[in-house]
Amino acid sequence: MMRFASLASGSRGNCLVAEAGATRVLLDCGLAPRETERRLARVGLAPRDLSGILVTHEHSDHLGGVFPFAQQHRLPVYLTHGSLQAARTAGDAVTRIVDGQTEFAIGELCVRPFTVPHDAREPVQYVLSDGAFRLGVLTDLGVSTPHVERMLSGCDALVLECNHDVELLRNGGYPPWLKERIAGPFGHLDNGASERLLAALDRSRLKHVIGAHLSEQNNRPDLARAALARALGCSEDWVSLATQDEGFGWRELR
Repeated sequence: MMRFASLASGSRGNCLVAEAGATRVLLDCGLAPRETERRLARVGLAPRDLSGILVTHEHSDHLGGVFPFAQQHRLPVYLTHGSLQAARTAGDAVTRIVDGQTEFAIGELCVRPFTVPHDAREPVQYVLSDGAFRLGVLTDLGVSTPHVERMLSGCDALVLECNHDVELLRNGGYPPWLKERIAGPFGHLDNGASERLLAALDRSRLKHVIGAHLSEQNNRPDLARAALARALGCSEDWVSLATQDEGFGWRELR
């Protein structure tokens, strides 16, 4: 059995926890250490229960709390060489370099990183597996690619970025340069792009689909949920959403 939960999802901090057997990892940690501890307790875990932290890229909403938390609790940090270089300092944290093309194991979890187009030094996203079930996590990319779609096809659960609605972003109050960055090929997926990506996948095993990294200014939950439901051909209430303040509770794969 695998299970996973989100502690936070959005531009103010991202953090997901995945578990297989006695192995539990954080995927990103954009929260302050004390807040991370508080949110772990909310899902029944403590830092001592963790085996390590996986990092997708160096932006502060994903990396901001990683090294302080890792040092405090003596956890290894897994990240690409580019992300480590861009982070500038890891302090005394133990770091292990991730090759974006090579899978590796952390305890009972098989970790498959894959490269994505995003405006970071060497960004990756991850598919996690216990050998029977596969969880795909995809946030922070500007456009989908055939490689991304191959990696995510056949997953049993998917956490998928639905960052913004095109019209809300276009008509919103962000400065033009930021709008261009978000909507560009190295920015973030809009609801329609997420819908098209999901529709392109082998969805035959999917038991959970959760929209993530929603912009609080440039998206609405109903728009994101409707887009993913269209791709799945299901009712909108089957689709879950991760939130900034609550994330989402445990989902099981068994």
